[in-house]
Amino acid sequence: MDVDVKRSTLGELPANRSLPGRLARRLSRIAPSLDTLGARLADLLLRPVYAVYTRRLRREVMAAPRPGHVAVIMDGNRRWALHQGYDDIGVGHRRGAEKALELIDWCAELGIREVTLWALSLENLARPADEVDTIADVAAESLAAMAQGRRRTKVPIRLKVIGRRDPLPDRLREAVAASTNLSQIDGALQVTVALAYSGRDELVEAARAAVRELVATGATAEELPERITADALAAHLYTRGSSDPDLIIRTSGEVRLSGFLPWQSVYSEYYFCDAYWPAFREIDFLRAIRTYQQRTRRFGQ
Repeated sequence: MDVDVKRSTLGELPANRSLPGRLARRLSRIAPSLDTLGARLADLLLRPVYAVYTRRLRREVMAAPRPGHVAVIMDGNRRWALHQGYDDIGVGHRRGAEKALELIDWCAELGIREVTLWALSLENLARPADEVDTIADVAAESLAAMAQGRRRTKVPIRLKVIGRRDPLPDRLREAVAASTNLSQIDGALQVTVALAYSGRDELVEAARAAVRELVATGATAEELPERITADALAAHLYTRGSSDPDLIIRTSGEVRLSGFLPWQSVYSEYYFCDAYWPAFREIDFLRAIRTYQQRTRRFGQ
């Protein structure tokens, strides 16, 4: 059975007229800290229960076909940090990067062959400069750690980074270039990281590239409309050579794709999870896989 923990928040209690005003104000100020402490205590006490349930759920999931390709919109790093009481929201981005590596290991254990992670949207680059710098530093360090073998996953991976390179901060752009040297071993897990990614940009760039290629082969203006086919566009997508995702997971309670893989996700299954990305647990991941297994995929038929 699913285990849900409900906890009250002192800050949400109605005012108690019997309390002196000063005491009431003090309780109001410390309520968020007590709330966070209570959540951590509940997590600690329930950890053995979750461990048993996770093992049982893993066996259940392994008994049925798993998706070959899982894509994740890793949302909620900032909100998690603020909810935990951190002044430095960079803590959320660092925890989120480590969670991404955990997810790769979970996928490897389930025999999932391909993972795509949306780490940074093109729109994210419009955030305050200090936050963009933090995200860039965290992403650059994570890529460098994998490329240099300082952070190993449970299976060898083939790493691919998609998205626009030109708007990335210098350090991150350099880390992306260096990550292309990551060893490509037959049978390894394919990991695609989307940085400065926009689905609209991807489709526009694919259309432009398809037109340039056709013109280079001698196609006339009259022939172009008929020769721009689905296959011609797909050949120029950022993800060319990869499979379409079977399952797309989004965390943080947002129920939308926000322009993530609009072409590739046409027949994907979706799973939306309330947990912020740094708080996403293996048990949440297994529930997503189980939900996928309970669906019937028709591929538009």
